[in-house]
Amino acid sequence: MIIDAHHHIWRLADVHWLQGPIQPRIFGDYRPLQRDYPIEEFVADIAAANVVKSVYVQCNWPIENSVDEVAWVQSVADRHGFPHGIVGFADLSAPDVAATLDRMLQYRNLRGVRQQLHWHEKVLYRYASRPDWMNDPQWRAGLAQVQKRGLLFELQVFTSQFDDCVKLVRDFPGTTFVLMHAGMLEDRSPEGLQAWRNGMRRLAAQPNVLTKLSGLGTFEHECSEHFWTPVIQETLDIFGPQRCIFGSNLPIEKLWTTYADIIRVTEASLAGLSPAERRAVMHDNAARVYRLN
Repeated sequence: MIIDAHHHIWRLADVHWLQGPIQPRIFGDYRPLQRDYPIEEFVADIAAANVVKSVYVQCNWPIENSVDEVAWVQSVADRHGFPHGIVGFADLSAPDVAATLDRMLQYRNLRGVRQQLHWHEKVLYRYASRPDWMNDPQWRAGLAQVQKRGLLFELQVFTSQFDDCVKLVRDFPGTTFVLMHAGMLEDRSPEGLQAWRNGMRRLAAQPNVLTKLSGLGTFEHECSEHFWTPVIQETLDIFGPQRCIFGSNLPIEKLWTTYADIIRVTEASLAGLSPAERRAVMHDNAARVYRLN
């Protein structure tokens, strides 16, 4: 059984980054995504993979509509069963973040928050407006509100931000952090790999951090054992199977692959694990962390 802990569904009218003329993005030409991606299509995509539950992660609706996004996804779940967990968006630097979180918590499938913090010297890779939001006192006050409500935080950052991340997760031991996309490895040079590896070890040393095996085709625009297996196996070695979670990142990955290939490559990369360890990565960890039981 599989739990997909990272996917999106959307109505094009609501998704900010898909609207308007094409803007350069990490994942290249996304015109095929400029359409609705409804839950019915997601369920069809996963039909042959024995996916039993899923977690929706916010997909950048206009900021003022962040609560509406959670409400809409909950309405989809109420009608279709999927998704079983929701990660919403909140601007943690906003003065009214506590009220926003409380409004989102009206919807029973809410499990956490993502505010994308990844900043890179390459503008194409950059999403956050500054590299060090996590050090800002007002932003941290917002994260304290997340922690107070028992919500997890999805941590999306680049290797260059790992030092600040280590300080952050140490300062918030009561928050569960899920490091997205196995730390977003984008520099595969020997120096880049070593920096990623060192930072991942420092983050894994913090007991409140897990990581997600998702979005691994983002920079190469390819789903293959050649690119994915080394990252998956090193991440498993660093974090251990009990702290790694599978996620598909659909429909973004559909730009270059299929759900069947994502499962095939991921499972091939887990071949050295015991059956219990494979089940942990593909099902049990997500069920525990996102409270899906």
